[in-house]
Amino acid sequence: AVSSCQLTKDMEALAAGDQTEIGERGATLSGGQKARVSLARALFAHKDIYLLDDVLASLDKKVGDKIFEKAVRDVLSTKTVLMVTSDPQ
Repeated sequence: AVSSCQLTKDMEALAAGDQTEIGERGATLSGGQKARVSLARALFAHKDIYLLDDVLASLDKKVGDKIFEKAVRDVLSTKTVLMVTSDPQ
C-alpha cells in the first residue's frame, strides 16, 4: 500500500518511518500526503468494497496517474470500487 500510494520517499524521510507520530489531524502533512496516507490506510483494510471520493483531487496529475494505475487498477483489481472524481480525464 505504501509504494502503490507513492509514499515510499515520504516514509524514508520520516525519523521513525511509518511509526512516526505526525501530529494531531496530520497537521505536519501536506494535502497530497494526507490524501495518499488515507488511501493507503484504506488499502491496508483489505475490504471487498471501496468507496473513493475524489481521492486524487489534491495530487498533481503525474502522481495521481501513478496512484490510479498502481492502487486502483492493480491493488484493487479484484475488489468492487466506486470512485467519484471531479477530473473529467
